[in-house]
Amino acid sequence: MKTKDAPVTKAYDVERIRAQFPILRELVHGKPLVYFDNAATSQKPRRVIKAESAYYATINANVHRGVHTLSTKATEAQEAAREIVRRHINAQHAHEVIFTGGTTASLNLASFSLGQLVLKPGDEVLISGMEHHSNIVPWQLACERHGAKLKVIPITESGEWDLTQVPFSDETRVLAVSHVSNMLGTINPVKELIAEAKKRGIITAVDGAQAIAHLNVDVQDLGCDLYAFSGHKAYGPTGTGVLYGREELLERMPPWQGGGEMIDTVTFEKTTYAKLPFKFEAGTPNIAGIIGLGEAIRWMEDYDFAFAKASAEQGKSAFAAHEHMLLERATKELLTIDGLRIIGTAKEKVGVISFVIEGVHHYDLGTLLDQQGIAVRTGHHCTQPLMERFGVSGTTRASFTCFNTTEEVDTMVTATQKAVKMLR
Repeated sequence: MKTKDAPVTKAYDVERIRAQFPILRELVHGKPLVYFDNAATSQKPRRVIKAESAYYATINANVHRGVHTLSTKATEAQEAAREIVRRHINAQHAHEVIFTGGTTASLNLASFSLGQLVLKPGDEVLISGMEHHSNIVPWQLACERHGAKLKVIPITESGEWDLTQVPFSDETRVLAVSHVSNMLGTINPVKELIAEAKKRGIITAVDGAQAIAHLNVDVQDLGCDLYAFSGHKAYGPTGTGVLYGREELLERMPPWQGGGEMIDTVTFEKTTYAKLPFKFEAGTPNIAGIIGLGEAIRWMEDYDFAFAKASAEQGKSAFAAHEHMLLERATKELLTIDGLRIIGTAKEKVGVISFVIEGVHHYDLGTLLDQQGIAVRTGHHCTQPLMERFGVSGTTRASFTCFNTTEEVDTMVTATQKAVKMLR
């Protein structure tokens, strides 16, 4: 999506993008920072930092609760951010956008409220074998509360859903799956699975934490009932998130938290609830963070499609094409290292590469890479069942974004080769 104030250029200009991120000037152990931990949290462009700071410096009042000028400005700024999110994901109504503390909070809201609404003993919730713990544990808790069962879509050796073994049944009430795997980078065919679920009358919830910064998310095109994501993985502040919900479903779902803002009337005998979206937004929100989230989305829109396509592939934004190029280069060069195995070789991936090296512990490798100024993630990435599926205890994960460069990829490969010689 391009806005009128977008920069004009004929080619992807990674240096122009890098100039937007103050942290990229930092040194780590005396080395230039190479930040390849974007799947955990992305860095923030200057515009986002300024937007959040400006709220505290010039407004800093609560929303929806006052008639004074600062409260009015705060309310207008927060609701403007809600409209930015609505437009970006193509929700039909702004009140279908619920602000939360992150993807985890969004999925807990979804699982708690849907559990109250639709689950009963013997019912089933269907997830996949590549889910983040945040899309496993909340549904397990909901199943335990209501006597339901958790079913799992198996994963192929390449790190994709095995669509020949999707365990739909007459008892399936909810399908909750990730759009993109945080460990494998796999882009899942969620639209296809949602369409099949809809034929069966199943409610669909999508964990979009790893998709929102890399794919063009259109909730109406996907056809999902619920879609969750975080701000901090899409150049926005930590402690911010969104749960999109289809209006008709949100109207039926009960609140998951009680308190201020989410009420209409309160007596000691009975409480009635506010209209959407406020029914699900109890208490004082992260106003500054929400404003920053809106600015992060505006920044992505300004800088992503403003650049000429860096790939002939249709439908890819400039960011996604650039990240895919980095992924291909990293894949090719890392595979030259003896004993290195990539976990997750799906045809459709975002810029995430997880690997193990024979005789080298991922934690040791991550520590040595850090000494060279290179930030990668090591461990199980909150996907322990997926690690068990591939017979590993953890991986080293490098995740790329719009500001990373081919030189940084080469630096990581060289540093990995050096570390392997030291550790074997």
